[in-house]
Amino acid sequence: MPFQTTPAQQSISKQLGQARPANTTAASVYSPADGVTAELDTIVICNTSGSTATFRLFHDDDGTTYDETTALYWDVSATAASRSIEIDLSLYMGNADGNLAIRTGTGNALTFTVYGRETQLRAR
Repeated sequence: MPFQTTPAQQSISKQLGQARPANTTAASVYSPADGVTAELDTIVICNTSGSTATFRLFHDDDGTTYDETTALYWDVSATAASRSIEIDLSLYMGNADGNLAIRTGTGNALTFTVYGRETQLRAR
């Protein structure tokens, strides 16, 4: 069944996800709910430690594969001196099975915050 948006269901810019991984295992930071499309526009990575840490960013549109095949950024350094890195995106997600995932090379060192807009779809 096709979906459409209505004027009352316009998208609203907001924080979509946030995580501070305690380990070095890749994990989803955002996945749209069923019937929702999302436009992710910004990811802020904040180094909360006193030393350099690396990160990886993955986008698997229909699953949970977090490796070279879904990588957007790979082993990027987030130095303690820079404190924050802001990544501007134009990434659309509309599959409830899809995931934006993150991984840090040092546990408890980086906080990832995802911003964007969600639009709730409804059946016609």
